[in-house]
Amino acid sequence: MGSAYLLSGSLLKATFLVFCALWILPQMTLAKHVRFTRHYKFNIKMQNVTRLCKTKSIVTVNGQYPGPRIITREGDRLVIKVVNHVPYNVSIHWHGVRQLRSGWADGPAYITQCPIQTGQTYVYNFTVTGQRGTLWWHAHISWLRVTLHGPIVILPKRHDSYPFPHPFKEVPIVLGDWWKADTETVINQAMKTGSPPNISDAHTINGLPGPLYNCSAKDTFKLKVKPGKTYLLRLINAALNDEMFFSIANHTLTVVEADAVYVKPFKTNIVLITPGQTTNVLLTAKSKHPNGSFVIAARPYATGPAAFDNTTTTGLLEYKTKHSLSKSNTKLPLLRPVLPKFNDTVFAMKFNKKVRSLNSAKFPAKVPKTVDRRFFFTVGLGILPCSKNQNCPNNTRVAASINNVSFVMPSTALLQAHFFNKSKGVFTTDFPANPPVKFNYTGTAPNNIMAASGTKVVVLPYNASVELVLQDTSIIGAESHPLHLHGFNFFIVGQGNGNFNPKKDPKNFNLVDPMERNTAGVPAGGWVALRFLADNPGVWFMHCHLEVHTSWGLKMAWIVQDGKQRNHKLPPPPSDLPKC
Repeated sequence: MGSAYLLSGSLLKATFLVFCALWILPQMTLAKHVRFTRHYKFNIKMQNVTRLCKTKSIVTVNGQYPGPRIITREGDRLVIKVVNHVPYNVSIHWHGVRQLRSGWADGPAYITQCPIQTGQTYVYNFTVTGQRGTLWWHAHISWLRVTLHGPIVILPKRHDSYPFPHPFKEVPIVLGDWWKADTETVINQAMKTGSPPNISDAHTINGLPGPLYNCSAKDTFKLKVKPGKTYLLRLINAALNDEMFFSIANHTLTVVEADAVYVKPFKTNIVLITPGQTTNVLLTAKSKHPNGSFVIAARPYATGPAAFDNTTTTGLLEYKTKHSLSKSNTKLPLLRPVLPKFNDTVFAMKFNKKVRSLNSAKFPAKVPKTVDRRFFFTVGLGILPCSKNQNCPNNTRVAASINNVSFVMPSTALLQAHFFNKSKGVFTTDFPANPPVKFNYTGTAPNNIMAASGTKVVVLPYNASVELVLQDTSIIGAESHPLHLHGFNFFIVGQGNGNFNPKKDPKNFNLVDPMERNTAGVPAGGWVALRFLADNPGVWFMHCHLEVHTSWGLKMAWIVQDGKQRNHKLPPPPSDLPKC
């Protein structure tokens, strides 16, 4: 009897343990991939900030400049409530986030939404799918992003690791610029006169100009490191109109990621980063405390004919020691990095060709091997007639265009017009797939440099594989153009100098491990070839991330139609979508 009781008791215990295991194991698996909803509140408010001995009122999120950091994980949902307390219309773009089937949250004003008006609120609701790394958010209307921007840090899923040594610390470094004048006044005056806008007064690192500028010794970014430790620097170029060289004196940087895509690690002393791009680099501090401080420097890479802010922003890399207090009165030698010349196009091409996808088993480069639709777009400058309310010399103004179409912003959002089949009077679908006139694009400019204007888009069927060649032109002047595509990453399968040769150049395309990005620099006097899969239904903006060129019309939009399956269709808009 007793033994039978013990046997049955043991059986019950074993059954209970099996049941627990069967219940707990799936829960543990679920916990490993649990997805969180992370809530943020962005109060858009004016804030007095002093730089270069002058105080001005700027547009900020929560009074912070640069703005607050969003931290999330791959697979998480973000719910960001934006409340507009300023006298400007506002919209926020989550730069580089794929926005799969969540185009209503993408943010560019008059493209995917009407702007958030003064006193109004909009909740951006989206999931970060299949992405991890550094991206950023910024205003996407007029020039407000000059102060309205901040980092997005997407950590890997729980229990996933980086494909590089885990850093001791992670540090966001946001490159920006500063005007003493009000930037909305700067661009509005330029648009009225048809001439280039005034250039910035300073460049900044994390909002601070550094000691090379007047009154700015106290406004210097300092990176304090411990000997022998490795740091992950999350670089973001938030400047309005300048590509930037970045370097730290006597220190080598290892590039490990670009635009939230892991890359084959490579060492460099200098990083080139265009507006809109992000680059993660590993910095390993020297094993012993060096007798010196090291300058962190950034200054423009500029190739165009227009004036630019040819100044250098600097910060300091300083080593922490136990004896730092006793050494505080000792003046340490200051070591400075050597940066390329401002127009070093050779360095730019070499650097960009070094950046290649990691293409590992876990992070493959899924390059479209076949092409359904091919496009050849010229990008560059031109002129347009002035309107009646403009006061221009010769009655013409500088314009920028893609395939000679200078884009005219609509007065209502393209996505709403598309979704509700009300495109009439808003946009047309006849954007040219090729330049309307062929010419020697990087040679002598044609006599007629007058652009056309219109609100034209390209329509793509769902899941079409697209090849797009972007060709710079020499009209007014050859110039590097950082082109950003919303809603997608693309693969940079080729790039070169001069005119693209459709017979010879495709033979050299890299279809194995090309870089995957959301923003690509079209080389000055050259071309870049991209491929992407149109797997995201909606309306997606593509534009130059030099804000002055966007203002002049170097922009267009792609409409990707719904697929047949339910999860290949764009859902209806949220109820709080702003109205125009």
